Order: sequence, then C-alpha cells, then structure tokens
Amino acid sequence: MDSISEARLKDVFPPLADKVRRMAEMLAQEAIDIRVVQAFRTWAEQQALYEQGRSRGGKIVTNCPGGHSYHNFGLAVDVVPSIGGVDQSYQPDWNNTHPSWMRMVAVGRSLGLDSGATWKTFKDFPHFQLTGRFPEGAPTDEVRTLFNERGVEAVWEEVKKSL
Repeated sequence: MDSISEARLKDVFPPLADKVRRMAEMLAQEAIDIRVVQAFRTWAEQQALYEQGRSRGGKIVTNCPGGHSYHNFGLAVDVVPSIGGVDQSYQPDWNNTHPSWMRMVAVGRSLGLDSGATWKTFKDFPHFQLTGRFPEGAPTDEVRTLFNERGVEAVWEEVKKSL
C-alpha cells in the first residue's frame, strides 16, 4: 500500500486495515493498484457529507448522517483502483463498471469484507467494512451507545469477539 493509504489505515480497526492491505497485495498481483481514499470520519465530517446534495450544494454521496456510518467507528474504508495500474502515478478510476472494480469487490468479499457494491438500495462501490456481529449496512443504537459510553475501543472489542 502507498503511504497515503497507510496514513489513513492507522485510524481504523487493525483487522480491517490488515484485510485491506491483503486485498491490495492480491490485486497488485493482477496489476491493479488501489488506494484508501476515505477511512475514519468524525461524526461532524459524516454529517457534512450527509448534508451535501441536501441542505448544501453537490451530489448526494451518502444516506448516513453523523453517527450512522461505520466510518465513524473505524470499521469502514473507501477504496478506489488506479487508472494507471501498479507502479505508475496514482490516478483514481471512478468508473465502477471497469473490470478492476469488479475484481476489487470480489477480492474484498473473499477476505470477509462487506462491500457497499452489493447493497440493494444505495450502491456504494468504494465502501468496504468489517463489522463482526454488528449488522451490515449502518450501525445500530447499540454501536453508538458503546461508542458514547466507552469509546471506539469498546466497539472494536465487540467486533473482535465475533471474528
């Protein structure tokens, strides 16, 4: 993984970071270079994204307000392949119909990651998460309560128990 991705992975659940690194290694063997473009987000950062395309300009990019995304708990990342491929200047490929996207989703899922590309109502192709016993999709009140009462480490401990 490149230094930009590594810097972003330092703030997420370590087993998720390990799986993303493994995904990058596997894809690199197929000349597909990936980068983590989003990882941990504060609730305020998430809320600002949620307001985009609603109460302020831009395209809607999420259905999750602050506290309702696994990004807010270090359990999700957004990953994008490069147009240039491995060992070339990184240029994000936002064309999610390109075969490299399909391989990225398949490899991520083979490693046990939930992929937003498989969601029924709001396809989120770059999104991968590792939530353990917590439901796929959006975090529950239980996740938010754990976080508010005991911090992100308490959420991570619960996820770790179920892996």
